[in-house]
Amino acid sequence: MSYVESITTAFITFPIIAFLFTIPFILHNYHKYGSIHFLRVFIIYTFILYLITVYFLVILPLPTFEEALKNTGPYVNMIPFKFITDLIHETPFVWNEPSTYIKAILDPSFYVVLFNIVMFIPFGMYLRYYFKCSLKKTLLYSFLLSLFFELTQLTGLYFIYPNPYRLCDVDDLIQNTFGGILGFFIMGWLDNYLPTREKIDEEARIKGQTVSGLRRFTVFCLDSFLYLVFTVLLSIFVSNRWLFLISFFIYYVLIPIFRGNATIGMRFLNVKMEYRRLGFIFNILRYLFLWFYYFVIPIGILFASVYLRNYYSLQSITFVLYGSALFIVLIYYLIHFILLLKNKRMYYDKLFGFQFVSTISLEEE
Repeated sequence: MSYVESITTAFITFPIIAFLFTIPFILHNYHKYGSIHFLRVFIIYTFILYLITVYFLVILPLPTFEEALKNTGPYVNMIPFKFITDLIHETPFVWNEPSTYIKAILDPSFYVVLFNIVMFIPFGMYLRYYFKCSLKKTLLYSFLLSLFFELTQLTGLYFIYPNPYRLCDVDDLIQNTFGGILGFFIMGWLDNYLPTREKIDEEARIKGQTVSGLRRFTVFCLDSFLYLVFTVLLSIFVSNRWLFLISFFIYYVLIPIFRGNATIGMRFLNVKMEYRRLGFIFNILRYLFLWFYYFVIPIGILFASVYLRNYYSLQSITFVLYGSALFIVLIYYLIHFILLLKNKRMYYDKLFGFQFVSTISLEEE
């Protein structure tokens, strides 16, 4: 497998890893900044893509078990700077013959050393620019990442293989760490031409003073999840057919009354509710409306398809009937999701005199 194939594999895997990372990323950014800055998204996700790519470049190609068994060693090189003597012996390099220098540079043995250094340059750049690491921390983290890769090779991909299928080399640690340090100094020059991390944070907090549609949707999803968890926990102590209503009243009505007009999810995402009329009454009415609007109506559509199938004996078109009902429900949610992202404040918010207010601070905590 060539380097190109390893990079291609990384790009194919990236959407899956990025999807798993997205929810924690959104929650963290809304909690700390109140918004999601485009440049931060670009930096973080390219950093993830970079790490995935480097990982696949290190572990691929994977051998078969039979090929791994044939690798009888050596498994470890503990002699530092052995690559220098290897370059001298394996390349046409002769120190007193300048004509051999270019030939030595073009030799595949030299490419391996150069690749090990270049591979870690972006890591040092990311550490200095976004993560604000000092030279000592960059050196340490570069060494630890390289050590992780070497141990991955030494353990046969975490003992999946019966023995190591690649050499664990102390020279790789030296070259990788040097690449990280080199990236640190390169970014020191590029830093002057890029917006600072502090500037990104400041712009994010300014933007976070308003509650975007996506932030509202995140609040809704987080509160719905926490409400279900709370209901499950409450069911351990309360066995009642009105359990969902009781937990609903506690979570969405009582907690906001005693916690600054905000649910647990709202407080985490730095949002609170604001009513222009009688807050307590309109809060209950609004949530009852939302419960009917977003749960009862869609579920009613699905149940209607079941009723039509049974009442009119439409078993022959069951798939079409159920599929149509599900399609209508999905379109129903999609339309309202788009409206939420576009308008930020829905028409029913105006009806109940309600709006979300951001509680994010402009000062860094």
